[in-house]
Amino acid sequence: MSILQQLRNKLDNRELSALELTQSYLKEIKYKNQALNAFISVNEAQALSIAKRADKIISDKKQALLTGLPIVHKDNLCTDVLTTTCASRILSDYKSPFNATVVEKLASQDMILLGKTNMDEFGMGSSSENSYFGSVKNPYDLSCVPGGSSGGSAAAVAAGLSPFATGSDTGGSVRQPASFCGITGMKPSYGSLSRYGLVAYGSSFDQVGVLAHYAIDCAYLLQAMAGQDEKDGTSVGTSADFFTRTIQQDLSGLSIGIDEALIADLSAKAQSLLQDCLEIYKKQGVRVKSIKLPDLKPAVSSYYILAPAEAATNLARFDGVRYGYRSKKANTLDELYINSRTEGFGREVKRRIVIGNYVLAASQYEAYYHKAQQVRSKLKQDLDQIYREVDMILLPTAATTAPKLGAQTDPVSTYLSDMYTLIANLTGAPAISFPIGMIDHLPFGAQLMSKNFKDHVLLQAVSEFQRKTNFHQPRQLLQGGWA
Repeated sequence: MSILQQLRNKLDNRELSALELTQSYLKEIKYKNQALNAFISVNEAQALSIAKRADKIISDKKQALLTGLPIVHKDNLCTDVLTTTCASRILSDYKSPFNATVVEKLASQDMILLGKTNMDEFGMGSSSENSYFGSVKNPYDLSCVPGGSSGGSAAAVAAGLSPFATGSDTGGSVRQPASFCGITGMKPSYGSLSRYGLVAYGSSFDQVGVLAHYAIDCAYLLQAMAGQDEKDGTSVGTSADFFTRTIQQDLSGLSIGIDEALIADLSAKAQSLLQDCLEIYKKQGVRVKSIKLPDLKPAVSSYYILAPAEAATNLARFDGVRYGYRSKKANTLDELYINSRTEGFGREVKRRIVIGNYVLAASQYEAYYHKAQQVRSKLKQDLDQIYREVDMILLPTAATTAPKLGAQTDPVSTYLSDMYTLIANLTGAPAISFPIGMIDHLPFGAQLMSKNFKDHVLLQAVSEFQRKTNFHQPRQLLQGGWA
């Protein structure tokens, strides 16, 4: 039985109150977050108030599926309580006057917001070290990164500070930290969830996602957040069971494609775990077929042209005039703009703004931005062709387990590490990461990707895998006061 189902049953049967549940998680946050640094802000007073209201709703038997269940939100999702900082100095004191649409939808079911989680600044990074509020630590090993950019959300779920979390995924920012922290994380199809209230990084790539231990819990959380939103013109209408329609069905008749040449580049231990994963699927009636994926290196280059270009445009609004950080060392308007942005943005954000403005310059536009869009279109065509042969593609989420804090010093090498995840963002496809074993005491995750708006197939496949395995189940990590 999944965590969502366990908590729902206990709340409905009055074995546990929402207030007791909330107090328990707030206690865990208080004692463990000082080591993890997974939270930027904690919502204690309001969380307890909502919990009391949820208990009243449950006693009146008017509860929804998620009533009284706790959750944490990544700190680039706007909330009308707490700050929305994007882990940046430039927004360190910003308080949104409204909720993001996905936040509002969960709040409408009386979910309990425990707090906002740490991240790479504006979602730019793969380690959650690029934060104005300090690095997040991996609960499996405090000397390792949790992944990024949704590292705070992943660490919080893995360490038992929250049963569920939201994240955002622009190039793998939900899936890669899920892999490094041994949990399940899904980026749904682009457009299936509203982006309204998600502070934009790369608008054609960004997608809200979820992190939990069980795929079935991800499915029900996504279903609660899904649907067309008039405030987001890229959102689309979906059915009431878009994510959950096949969640209880077996896998007979489905097929998975795998590129053996690509897998051969991994370590022997990683290859072995992926092969074991495929064997489990074969026993469940899944047909495994050899495929040839397009060269992923041009996709990486394309992403790191297009995403910074969109970031440069989106972050132009943070100028020290309308809201956010304002430099005190300015005598002219130009100095105000320059100094506010120089002091307010971190190194990685400034690097991507510079790259973005360069590739958008009139003299470089055709050579870089236009060519990158062509590569993106070709990648989508190539993958659509593969999906005519198989239902899903199996990839590693990342080539390795979580690296040590401070180990990623070369930006280009760091960018290349996103090779397996960013293709889903370039094409708008759904993708899900799930744990398949351990390598040297650290979690290792696999990733399934499918055709756009076939999200339910991925959730069905991972849910069935998790019925046969226990890699995803919660673990007691670093007990005894986090010494």
